[in-house]
Amino acid sequence: MILVDLVKVGASRPGKPLFEDLSLTINTGDRLGIVGINGCGKSTLMRAMAGIESPESGAVRFGNGVRIAALDQEPRFEGGTVHEAAGATWESDAVLDRLGMGAYLDVSVDRLSGGQSKRVALARALVAESDLLILDEPTNHLDIDAIAWLEERLEAYNGGLVMVTHDRHVLDRVTNRVLELDRGRAYLHDGGYDTYLENKADRAAQAARAEEVRKNLARTELAWLRRGAPARTSKPKHRIATATAIVEGRAQAEARTGDLPLHFGTPRLGNEVVELHDVGHRWDEGSPWLFEHVDLLLDPRERLGLVGPNGTGKSTLLEIVAGRIDPTAGRVKVGQTAKVGYFDQRGRSLDPEARVREVVAGPNRTPDYTDAALMEAFWFDGDAQYAPVRLLSGGERRRLQLLVTLAEKPNVLLLDEPTNDLDLDTLRALEDFLDEWPGALIVVSHDRAFLERTVADVVVMDGTGFAGRRPGGYAAYEEERRAAPRRRGSVAAARAASTTGGGGKARASSETKASRSSGSAEGGEKLRSPSTLRHRFRAVERETETLQAERDRINAELVEHASDHVRLAGLA
Repeated sequence: MILVDLVKVGASRPGKPLFEDLSLTINTGDRLGIVGINGCGKSTLMRAMAGIESPESGAVRFGNGVRIAALDQEPRFEGGTVHEAAGATWESDAVLDRLGMGAYLDVSVDRLSGGQSKRVALARALVAESDLLILDEPTNHLDIDAIAWLEERLEAYNGGLVMVTHDRHVLDRVTNRVLELDRGRAYLHDGGYDTYLENKADRAAQAARAEEVRKNLARTELAWLRRGAPARTSKPKHRIATATAIVEGRAQAEARTGDLPLHFGTPRLGNEVVELHDVGHRWDEGSPWLFEHVDLLLDPRERLGLVGPNGTGKSTLLEIVAGRIDPTAGRVKVGQTAKVGYFDQRGRSLDPEARVREVVAGPNRTPDYTDAALMEAFWFDGDAQYAPVRLLSGGERRRLQLLVTLAEKPNVLLLDEPTNDLDLDTLRALEDFLDEWPGALIVVSHDRAFLERTVADVVVMDGTGFAGRRPGGYAAYEEERRAAPRRRGSVAAARAASTTGGGGKARASSETKASRSSGSAEGGEKLRSPSTLRHRFRAVERETETLQAERDRINAELVEHASDHVRLAGLA
């Protein structure tokens, strides 16, 4: 059944076409993920699909009687309580609870934060009777448990699904087609996120080959142009125009601008970075502790992730480390050489009339090479560097705020939900940046792929006031967390067996039951779902790729410094 049919639709914004002549049909059973850099028109396209806005050109046709439920980037409500806004049913209350809003049912929607409003709107969309579900960044402001639950909910949904998300786990698990918007063009990939990556890599390789051909041709055309005006008077004007276009690069294929070497200029970081001793925090006297007795020592180049449900104090702990608020108990020591950069969820206020390059450089300073390289690496290339802030999309502004933090050249980075509102290309650019960046990192994120790539250890904040450190990165923590219920089940079965009364026959029966319980737990380990095993396999693949990249870097340095014995000793 056809749900939505897009026929040669197009849209633009001042000075920039977003997409044009885009034709696409969404059928029942389609699960479409839309990807592309911030500002490419993803949200604009989704609003056209939902019937919220009309495209500038082309037509959007809806199937007869098709019911659409949509989650917009900026949801709106007509007053009332959270309970009423989400649907005022038992099901909507249950969904709100799974999304971390169960304690807010009687709160007016007018008093909610932006993240809370987004969760209420998501609940409203999920419980609505619909044939097509359209979700714009549904994982923003959710914790990891809520995202895992959302994945299962979307997998069980019987209608068509269209979704914009930066969460690679969700894309890979939920979608079966990917629509890529890139520089005004649209590319449809049959398959999930992995297929999209493979196709994009193939296209980039073809573009690189085409660019090499263009450069070779440009050398010939440039020599022709330099022969002077008299030699060209008899030449056709179209030949001159073509030669000029080739030399200036107007005819070149798409090229990735983010793969630039960065010279960080990061100040040296001493051995004393950040130390927390017996730190605790609560908002009011007599209120429960968010956390207490936290001891944390951050070493140079250490990478920590803070994980746990929403409301357990992760962002508050970051604010304490950044010096924005004082802890209720304990003390915080920041090393003298530590220069802290803090990227929070609220973001910095930006002058709407300032140009991108001026914002990155900051007041009273001319943009230097590092600023230019950063802007190009994070997709502000060419004319985009001269665009005023007021013309940027919400995602582009978020990307610019991140750039401002990085351009200040910190040697300690605190990132609070850095993946919110960033596109996948920017996320990969940030991950690449952090791979080479020489400082210490503490990050709060719900993005499992980002955590797997960027952190070595995690600090778990579980909502009981406890904060415990787990070595081995996010994948190891997730594996441990999945194993915990199985261990608890085995222990409970063993206890039940040991307390059973009666003679030897009853005892033998209990031992058999305990054995079966234990065997069942072990079987659960062996018979994990293919989806879980696939995700674990990819996590291990990513870890392996990171280690291989580090090995290749060290090998390259060994070759480069083969005669430098002091340098070789440092690499050993």
